Amino acid sequence: MEARIETLSEKKLIGKHIEMSFIENKTFELWSSFMPSRKNIKNTIDDNLYSLEVYTLDHFDNFDPSKTFQKWAAVEVQNLDTIPENLETLIVPDGLYAVFVHYGPASEAHKTYHPIFTEWLPNSKYTVDNRPHFAVMDHKYKKDDPDSEEEIWIPIKNRD
Repeated sequence: MEARIETLSEKKLIGKHIEMSFIENKTFELWSSFMPSRKNIKNTIDDNLYSLEVYTLDHFDNFDPSKTFQKWAAVEVQNLDTIPENLETLIVPDGLYAVFVHYGPASEAHKTYHPIFTEWLPNSKYTVDNRPHFAVMDHKYKKDDPDSEEEIWIPIKNRD
């Protein structure tokens, strides 16, 4: 498994979030409520979609799939001057990320995520940092198409 290490500059996002867990996955509900509002966001940087997870500091200690976290559907914007009604803002701070490419349908993303956390991360010089995790879906993303691609960004920091 190959990772590209990137230093991310702060990103300003506008979108929606929902509280969910891995057991009670509400991703479809979230995106279904966000996409109709997307056209009201005027100062987007590009056409990319961002799927983000904001976890608590201890989320991965004694991992529990029923533990809740924030799941976001968003787009990147130039500034936060105009926020359409019923949408929210999220700022992803600067930091180091390990970037992986998931090839294949979104429904099979676990086949990429699992080795990141069970193989790549434990064998790297990094540990997970407490910043949003996210996937970037650009023109290569085709949801459940076997030829779909999306980038997975995992926040990292050097091990102590």
